[in-house]
Amino acid sequence: MAFGGFSKNQASQPMVEINMVPLIDVMLVLLVIFIIAAPMLTHAVKVELPKASSMPEDSKPEVVHLSVDAAGKVYWNDREMDESGWRASMAEAAAQTVKPELRIRADGGIAYRQIAGLMSDAASAGLMKIGFVTEPKN
Repeated sequence: MAFGGFSKNQASQPMVEINMVPLIDVMLVLLVIFIIAAPMLTHAVKVELPKASSMPEDSKPEVVHLSVDAAGKVYWNDREMDESGWRASMAEAAAQTVKPELRIRADGGIAYRQIAGLMSDAASAGLMKIGFVTEPKN
């Protein structure tokens, strides 16, 4: 590295080289700071957690098939029921700890208001998993 002197005889020229010493000093200081600070950031409280050997319960909910034919008759798991019968069955099913899944199978020609009424009865009883069963197009 060449530095200019104090002589007035020489022509003043711009410095060609960059002084790297201050940059290296700053980098070394930052390196020391990170070396000291890094273990403090990863410090964790050591806790001995309790050990348990329990397996999650894989209980699948019961499936209830609710069918409505073209005449408007309602079937609860293939048993024909009137309105008070299916409401009582819905309330009984909703009282279980694992609520069953209700699958509605309705004839294509049935009015939507009857299906909406069945869904409303199921929701008011507490059955929240409601699905529709359909057949795919050929």
